[in-house]
Amino acid sequence: MSYQIWQPVETLRPYVRHLAISRAESPDTYTVLPDTSLVVGFQFSGRISHLAENIERSLDVSGITGMLDQYRIFKNIAGTSSILIVFTETGAAAFLATPLHELFGQSLSLEHFFTRADINETREKLEAARTDNERLRIVEAFLLRQLKELKADRMVAGALHYIYQSKGTIRITKLAELLHSSQSPLEKRFRALVGASPKKFAGIVRARYVLDALNKNDQDTAEYLSAFYDQAHFIKDFKKFSSMTPEQYLKMLRHKEK
Repeated sequence: MSYQIWQPVETLRPYVRHLAISRAESPDTYTVLPDTSLVVGFQFSGRISHLAENIERSLDVSGITGMLDQYRIFKNIAGTSSILIVFTETGAAAFLATPLHELFGQSLSLEHFFTRADINETREKLEAARTDNERLRIVEAFLLRQLKELKADRMVAGALHYIYQSKGTIRITKLAELLHSSQSPLEKRFRALVGASPKKFAGIVRARYVLDALNKNDQDTAEYLSAFYDQAHFIKDFKKFSSMTPEQYLKMLRHKEK
């Protein structure tokens, strides 16, 4: 499978982290780990399914996946190609009227959020396009048509800053204190704009940093961050996030190094 990344036009950069085109020439089953972005996908060839508990469910060819706190397994047929819109932490809120926490853990058709006519027109243009540059311009045009004025929320921006600064280890009570807020308004505004509670979001950030530390063979950082988990449930939490135990993950990394 190939995965190429592009930066969007200037107007979209505050909202879209990047655009990507993925291609799979052969049938494949693959694991996607949780991240801090909501993702919109347009498939312009082939088909993708979600696998869960031995049940295979075909995804809509134009869909959105909310923030996840556990890994997911997907399957594609041969010749599947998709263009993906990967939003910044608060970027999707500028295009969707729905509070983003309602999409948490969901993969839904875009028809829940945009007009069928606009979606179908975009898909037809993507299927007819001959180059990736054409496809990128088509998707950017779709986004620009949907873009709404979104006033920056300084509290949410501050919360994101402190969560990343602490590598996801900050306690929510401390976060609210730093932002001169009580927990309730902080959580409400954060969930609506980001798509998860501050606690869940911090957990995703922390887990990503743990994996990054392990990938870099930085055992001290990995052990430090792991200490912020409930130790009795650390292995279970790690497996929920990455699809394997810490021991299995390290074994996989050592195998790659050979």
